[in-house]
Amino acid sequence: MKSFLAIAKALSDETRVRALLSLQGGELCLCQVVDLLRLSPSTVSKHMSVLGQAGLVARRREGRWIYYRLSGATPAARAALRWARRSLEGEKAIAEDARRVCCIRGKDLNEVANCCYKE
Repeated sequence: MKSFLAIAKALSDETRVRALLSLQGGELCLCQVVDLLRLSPSTVSKHMSVLGQAGLVARRREGRWIYYRLSGATPAARAALRWARRSLEGEKAIAEDARRVCCIRGKDLNEVANCCYKE
């Protein structure tokens, strides 16, 4: 029950779903997710933490960078990822995010971080 509720909570927020699906093309640094969502680093970090607690994303640290990737740590998490992908296939906002992620991936991480952390 606990795992189910954590997944339901994680998928109950549009921003978290956008962040989750932005990882479909592979790992992203926190600063890249911040750039995509146009939210503060602390807000994005909290959203990513909720996704992590649900077993939907995994994180790793490399120097000053924190990277996130899809996890699917449990059968329920894998099923939830498949369901989210299928359900939102063709959704305009998700398609726009995918386009933006392609551009963001092409930027130098230092450039992205400098832009995102100026507040």
